[in-house]
Amino acid sequence: MTRVACAQLAPRIGELAENRARTLAAIRAARLRDADVLVLPELASSGYVFADEAEARSVAVPAGGPLLADWARAAGKLTVVAGFCELGDDGALYNSAAVLDGHGVRAVYRKTHLWDRERLVFTPGDLPPPVVRTKVGPVGVLICYDLEFPELTRSLALRGAELIVAPVNWPVVPRPQGERPPEVVQAMAAARTNRVFVAICDRTGTERGQRWTAGTSIIDESGWVVAESTEDTLVVADLDLSRARDKAISERNDVLADRRPELYG
Repeated sequence: MTRVACAQLAPRIGELAENRARTLAAIRAARLRDADVLVLPELASSGYVFADEAEARSVAVPAGGPLLADWARAAGKLTVVAGFCELGDDGALYNSAAVLDGHGVRAVYRKTHLWDRERLVFTPGDLPPPVVRTKVGPVGVLICYDLEFPELTRSLALRGAELIVAPVNWPVVPRPQGERPPEVVQAMAAARTNRVFVAICDRTGTERGQRWTAGTSIIDESGWVVAESTEDTLVVADLDLSRARDKAISERNDVLADRRPELYG
């Protein structure tokens, strides 16, 4: 079994030292729970609601800088996926997620689908989301709004991902009483249609008037939520990722083998 954890917390806008302390504490907590994989929220290093590009630039950090090195040292055998405000070597700003462990940074993914005012701050990534070969198996990485594009989740499944992880900051949107957040429903659908596990780490709190969904969820390969919380907490689930290798849904049906891409245009 693979123990997957999501650290739902509330980064503070612009407070790099505080956010560093909170994220390192989350890594330590996940290790104490014997987690194999930990997901942190989107832009966990910096907060989200920037006034403008200049403010984001003031808190952006390079992928090769001390923050990610600190995260990697703290991780040890744990695989950590963490959102951060990246200052690229090209001088551009990216909404990024790092995959790292005690050996260092394994991959950096730059969000390819920017949401609303993110377009005023960040440059979209121009490379496909990675599938990283970790000690627990192949893990695909997306960030927030990326999850709403089924082409991306399907592409990760086709490339062998058994677990898709996504740091997110989901703004609260209206929904009928008793219903799950629509973003969770979309993640459940992605898990079910691709028969992969999905781990979503959202954030809590209110930032500059923006309320957050606190929709952290861990979803099995049949599309069911197996762990969730709306609190500042570590959400943990034990998953048999090998089940994601079986794409059969009936005696005669397979979610990948039954595809007919020549008809999809």
